[in-house]
Amino acid sequence: MNDPMGRAIADYWKNQKADTLIVHSPMFDDDEFPVEVLFRRYEEMPPLEQTALQQVRGKTLDIGAGAGCHSLYLQEKGVDVTAIDISPYSVMVMKERGIHKVLEQDFFTLTEQYDTLLLLMNGIGISGTVDRLPDFFKHLDRVLAPDGQLIFDSSDLCYLFEDEDGIIELPEQENYYGEVIYQMEYKDCKGEAFPWFYIDADTFDQYAQEAGYEMEILRLGDHYDYLARVTKKK
Repeated sequence: MNDPMGRAIADYWKNQKADTLIVHSPMFDDDEFPVEVLFRRYEEMPPLEQTALQQVRGKTLDIGAGAGCHSLYLQEKGVDVTAIDISPYSVMVMKERGIHKVLEQDFFTLTEQYDTLLLLMNGIGISGTVDRLPDFFKHLDRVLAPDGQLIFDSSDLCYLFEDEDGIIELPEQENYYGEVIYQMEYKDCKGEAFPWFYIDADTFDQYAQEAGYEMEILRLGDHYDYLARVTKKK
C-alpha cells in the first residue's frame, strides 16, 4: 500500500525517530509533519483534545487513530475503545503498542454502532469536501447508537484571509474556503493527493441541523479552532 504516513509511524515506533514526513498542498508551502506528535501522552496533548477525551462515554470508536495515542489513554482509563484506520502500518503499530481492539477498515464501510465517535486532529475532514457532509450524516445515522455522540475538533481557515488590519475578506470561489488538497511524502513513498477540509462552526452546524442533528461547542481554542459535540435531535 502507498502509505507514507503509516510508514513514518512504523519507523518512529521501531527506531524512536523517523525521517521527514512532508505535507504538500497547493494552498500552502510544503510542511514537515512532526511524527512524534502522534505518540504523545495525555499530558502533552492540547487542551481541546484533553477535554474531548474527558467527554467520552460508552462504547467508543477512535476514527483515523494513527499511532493510537487517544485510544491508548482511553483504554488505560477502562473505556471500551476501538481504534480504526485504513493504514496497515498504523494498525500494526497500534496492535504492537497494546491496543486491544483495532480495525483496518474504512470508516464509511462500518456497520457496528458506537456510543461515542471520536474525530480528533481535524478528523472531521474525512468526508473530503463540505458538499459530502450530507452523506457523512447518513452514515452517522447507521453507526451512532441511540443517545450517542460525535466529538470532533476543527479550525476555521478564515485567518488565512486576514489582512494586517485584522479584516477578513473571504475569497469569491465555488468551493468552500476551508477545502484543501493534501499529498504526503515520506522517503521514496509519495501518496495520492486527497481532499480534506477544515470547517467553521456555523457552517457545520447548518449541515448538522439539516440532517437532524444538533451541535454544542465544548471548548474554543486560541486560534480559530474549537471542539464540538454532535447528537441526534430529540
